[in-house]
Amino acid sequence: MTMTLLAILAATLLAGVGSVWLAALLGFGILARYTQHMLSLAAGALLATAFMHLLPEAFESQVSAHELFPTLLVGLIFFFLLDKAELWHHGHEHHHGHDHSHDHAGSHAPARPGGSWAILTGDSVHCFGDGVLIASAFVADMRLGVVAALAVLMHEVPHHMGDLAVLRQASDNRRMALVKVSLAGGLTALGGVVGFFLVAQLEAYLPYFLAIASSSFLYVALADLIPQLQKKLSARETLAQIVWLAVGMGMVTLVSGLAHSH
Repeated sequence: MTMTLLAILAATLLAGVGSVWLAALLGFGILARYTQHMLSLAAGALLATAFMHLLPEAFESQVSAHELFPTLLVGLIFFFLLDKAELWHHGHEHHHGHDHSHDHAGSHAPARPGGSWAILTGDSVHCFGDGVLIASAFVADMRLGVVAALAVLMHEVPHHMGDLAVLRQASDNRRMALVKVSLAGGLTALGGVVGFFLVAQLEAYLPYFLAIASSSFLYVALADLIPQLQKKLSARETLAQIVWLAVGMGMVTLVSGLAHSH
């Protein structure tokens, strides 16, 4: 029993926090120069995480669509209100500094700070749910647990690259973005421990976790990222956006498919 718990802890930390650091290495290192492209990739990754991974898993459960769709709707409204509260708070703090921000908003509009709380809340719920999933796999079979942890690690990398891109847009502080997403990733371990002791009781709630997490990713992608990508661009820039959007979707879909094939 202790061995299983230690294995769950190691696997959830690797999957939850390891995936964030791997995403940071890729996003901040190799792709750091392509900030605009990273936003397209983020939108693609978030939409695909919600539609190709989380929602299908939620709907494969015993919970009916009549319960999951309202959860998704309530989640979207909740993240909208969270974003409103964040923007309102930010607006009061920086009211004087941004008076002239629209004067030179031609080529690149000022980064708006929205989405970071929605991303972090959704991430935390998602990572906690991942931890419960990994724990239930380990309780069933050690090898299955390892496969589940690797699958989570893999599909979290493109998704966390998206999260880091959103947070970097909200503030230019790389280290803070990394710390915040790492803390959310750390909740995978909490989910793992809670899941180990309460796996039977929590399993019933997993579909709801998945629906709430997907509502946050859908909200951020559609309300925050896509509007920023809808600026008037040349045909070449538009094509680049579509390509990076597709890359984000492709990465998540590919690794979700691999995870499900095991």
